[in-house]
Amino acid sequence: MSQSSSALSRRGFLRAAAAASAAFGGLARFDASAAAALDGSAEGSAGYGPLVTDPHGIIELPEGFTYRILSRAGEVMNDGLILPGAPDGMAAFPGPGGRVVLVRNHELANAPAGRGAFGWRRELVGRVPVSKLYDAGADREPTVPGARPGLGGCTTLVYDPATGQTVHQHLSLAGTERNCAGGHTPWGSWITCEETTHSAGEDGRGEDHGYNFEVPASGDSGLADPVPLRAMGRFNHEAVAVEPASGIVYQTEDRQDGLITRFLPNEPGNLPAGGRLQALSVADRPSLDTRNWIDNHAQAQAGGSAQAAGGAVGGPTLAQNEVVEVRWIDLDDVDTPADDLRYRAFDAGAARFARAEGIWHSDRGVFIACTTGGRERIGQIFRYVPSRFEGQAEEARFPGRLELFLEPNDHTLVKNADNLTIHPNGHLVVCEDAGQGNRLVGVTPAGRLYPLGRNVVSKSEFAGSCFSPDGSTLFVNIQADGLTLAIQGFAA
Repeated sequence: MSQSSSALSRRGFLRAAAAASAAFGGLARFDASAAAALDGSAEGSAGYGPLVTDPHGIIELPEGFTYRILSRAGEVMNDGLILPGAPDGMAAFPGPGGRVVLVRNHELANAPAGRGAFGWRRELVGRVPVSKLYDAGADREPTVPGARPGLGGCTTLVYDPATGQTVHQHLSLAGTERNCAGGHTPWGSWITCEETTHSAGEDGRGEDHGYNFEVPASGDSGLADPVPLRAMGRFNHEAVAVEPASGIVYQTEDRQDGLITRFLPNEPGNLPAGGRLQALSVADRPSLDTRNWIDNHAQAQAGGSAQAAGGAVGGPTLAQNEVVEVRWIDLDDVDTPADDLRYRAFDAGAARFARAEGIWHSDRGVFIACTTGGRERIGQIFRYVPSRFEGQAEEARFPGRLELFLEPNDHTLVKNADNLTIHPNGHLVVCEDAGQGNRLVGVTPAGRLYPLGRNVVSKSEFAGSCFSPDGSTLFVNIQADGLTLAIQGFAA
């Protein structure tokens, strides 16, 4: 992103943050009867009621809910390129005339070509200027036979709620790989995350990977300048959440032994200007393994080495609803090609998490889904409540707090929570990635779980759940099928 579009003055940043908070403050509101059910019902009857069979065989939803398919992978977009497959993380932004702008990731590497934007033989890659391709391939020239540009990136979709139609789609970031999730910013952009650490020279790649990139959230923005945000670290990025007042960015790492990190920007609202990367540590409990795995054999095999794969513990280390104080550890050599940041951080006292994936900021804190955490390895949800002096010197006296908000260890309730989003009243919408029978699961502020949707078209995961600015529509992707859906039935 250019300096003029990304660099904000402090006053401008706060103005943008306030506007974004107002826009996202209008998310889905439950009607009175639904709210009463959520707050006062038994576990099995919370939510909007049982799911209803879909005659079209796509997604089951509660009575009174409807859906539209907004796009399918393989369609020709307005820029003449092909809508890529594997849609993943996504966010919704207010557009002109009441329209909604969706910025959407595509979790693709550099093969097979047929799932990307450039056609089966990459014959359309010449439509993209080389300067707009982060990685054009080792040949550095995409028109050379055999060149293999990165096929991941982002697309932008413009949706008109008045007509229920998709009015525009275009490629908005090109040449990156495995763009998994990300997060919206208060200043009106999307941060997309590469879930890979491949290096230049591997399998025809021309650039190192494992970075975040920023994409403008505008329906007419065209292709973003592919600037890697190196100071935010090079690792298996999954998702981010931005604290509006300070511009601090919280990040997840999709590894079985990954970190939760935060990025303290030198200039809030201007991520390319650099900053400090830190890892979450539990005060007075250095190198805490939060996964709650019970695997004594793996522990013996690890031989006490922090770097050993798994590094399993002998029993639970955190109880559900247990709250611990947090301190943050500075990290160095964050652009390392060794993919060892998590090992060095753990040895320095950082906590370890089991595939931290979805993350979302709300006025109740930052919620984080750990897909394989817990005794049964089917998922945990943490809540981090920042210090009122987050990122400042006084934070040492008034630290942030981490809570194990949910660890049900019951696959009938939720299994392998991945992407998530949050209602302003505190209700979560969680996407399952459990191999088959995947659902959208609602979670009340008290931790009650209820079904909100079920994939019946395939075994694919749901991904990219997010609400329209007025709260009337939930957008979500069915990844393997290349579908983006708009679900309605929420009170605006």
